[in-house]
Amino acid sequence: MRLSTALVVVLGAIPASATGSAVAGPSIAVDVAAGVHPISRDIYGMNFADEALAKELKLPVRRWGGNATTRYNYALDETNRGSDWYFENVPGNADPATLPDGSETDQFVEQDRRTGTASLLTVPLIGWVPKARDYSCGFSIAKYGPQQGADSQWRPDCGNGVKADGGNVTGNDPHDTSVEAGAGYVHDWLAHLTGKYGTASAGGVRYYNLDNEPDIWHATHRDVHPTGASYDEMRDQTYTIAGAVKAADPGAKTLGPVGWGWNSLTLSGLDQQTCSIQGGSCWSNPPDRAAHGGVDFGAWYLQQMRAYQQAHGVRLVDYYDNHWYPQESGVAFGNGNDPATNALRLRSTRNLWDPSYVDESWINQATQLIPRMRQTVAANYPGTKTAVTEYNWGALDSLNGALAQADVLGIFGREGLDLAALWSPPSATQPGAFAFRMFLNYDGQGSAFGDTSVQAVSSDQDKLSGYAAKRADGTLTLVLVNKTGDDLTSGATLKNLARSGHAQVYRYSAANLAAITHEPDVTVTPAPVCATCPPQSTLATTFPANSITTLVIPGTGGCSASYQLLNQWPGGFQASVTVRNDGTAALHGWTVKWTFADGQTIGNLWGATWTQTGADVTARSLAWNGTLAPGGSTWFGFTARLPGTANTAPTPSCLSP
Repeated sequence: MRLSTALVVVLGAIPASATGSAVAGPSIAVDVAAGVHPISRDIYGMNFADEALAKELKLPVRRWGGNATTRYNYALDETNRGSDWYFENVPGNADPATLPDGSETDQFVEQDRRTGTASLLTVPLIGWVPKARDYSCGFSIAKYGPQQGADSQWRPDCGNGVKADGGNVTGNDPHDTSVEAGAGYVHDWLAHLTGKYGTASAGGVRYYNLDNEPDIWHATHRDVHPTGASYDEMRDQTYTIAGAVKAADPGAKTLGPVGWGWNSLTLSGLDQQTCSIQGGSCWSNPPDRAAHGGVDFGAWYLQQMRAYQQAHGVRLVDYYDNHWYPQESGVAFGNGNDPATNALRLRSTRNLWDPSYVDESWINQATQLIPRMRQTVAANYPGTKTAVTEYNWGALDSLNGALAQADVLGIFGREGLDLAALWSPPSATQPGAFAFRMFLNYDGQGSAFGDTSVQAVSSDQDKLSGYAAKRADGTLTLVLVNKTGDDLTSGATLKNLARSGHAQVYRYSAANLAAITHEPDVTVTPAPVCATCPPQSTLATTFPANSITTLVIPGTGGCSASYQLLNQWPGGFQASVTVRNDGTAALHGWTVKWTFADGQTIGNLWGATWTQTGADVTARSLAWNGTLAPGGSTWFGFTARLPGTANTAPTPSCLSP
């Protein structure tokens, strides 16, 4: 892997007296030699985005999900809305004479094909789909008696399933609305999709959610699934339905178990239902978990998927997926009118990552969602990716919501999430859409935040958060979110960047809620090059109150590294690495990294300073060979111990200004 830019940025405070009315801001430290990892573009996805916005943003993923998709019959183009709307069957807008062609999901996929967006569809694990193209409902008042609520506007016979005394209607017949559907239904649906649009590897539907929030079916779809989904049911149904997906389209990627939120990480639906009724000690020792060795549901689920792959050679679940709506009062889906809630909204993004942040809701503990999910995967089913296919921090029609959304997108990239889809996306003219533009199209010409994350650390994330990434052309991009009501002025020390020039500035703020403005460039001043100090440049700028700023520092090329085995003997070998400047300007310092595959350990290395941690080796330039003219090269060599006979040549990467 070739990395074309090496950069360290430290944004330090400048005294307020030096900048007029602005106040000194927090520091942001960015180090491109640390925390380097790819950013998946799929983190910028949405549910049900409209076509114009999807086209403008080159939206990577669009999800067809939600409660209604749990029970969907593609052949009838019919959904059941569950508890969202009186458990009613509702036909789609397709022409019945053409079905299954022209269904809601066909139309969804066709829009995505027009915009170059990957489709993410939901397949049912619940075992039921609508039986007819009609408006039948799960709790007929005529059949099951008086109920506390009814669809008085459209279908007065359709009740809410709650009896006059407050108890739920029980003993109803699922066949009132639905018919059984299992692997055969999924096979037939995917045969339709692949026959019409090709397989996933040939441009067809790329992703399939394994249902939607099955751990709360006992509430959202209790007319057909009144008992919470257990550990065993989720395993068995995933084996069956994911198996049908993989058999029909082996290249398609699946996402499960698609839980609703915090409890989904540790509890089955059955335990959530049981403990909601029993309360008390049930929550600390839920019975379904106790029956499965006391292992948290998420960990157990991944273990079962791993066991299946070991037994059958097929990976059934590609992404560990869990939804996330902040539980703090007034945040998710709230408006931007209350200052206290606005401040809480901006703080609460820390529950995605920060071990020191205690969630300010009934959860009342550090959630660390993304690191927690990744750790669960690493411990129980390595190689599984992570996804959050529904989330919403609210107020997307306000500047406050846009600030939170930009912060969330930056966190997703920095923390290594693999896929995300915003629920209930903003319209193209709302502030929340501009948060996405700051990452995907900040200049209106398709320019985007980099695809290789580098380390960025704020000294005060609640005031000024910062995210950094490189593009393949060597350009460094920084997104900085000022969450305060003050203009914040900070200086920047750009270590390992010995170039002069300018940083382009793009900004979204209260000054113009209808557009991203291209502000005057910020000067980048190089520091003198010396033998004893690292190359560095400096800049200073002000971040306006409640603003999102993208700084763009154009690259000048980079370096590459090549590895050569020179000699080998029993128990050891000698090799060299050549470093070359591939750019058009001089380099001032380089770092080469590689990973040994066969237990090799370096004994002696010359021409660079070096460290080895496990299999990972890092070599850095010395004062005499760190400066390379365009096209110039240097080399370093080493001897190493070899524990066996295999000596796989590593592929080194090179970081440079």
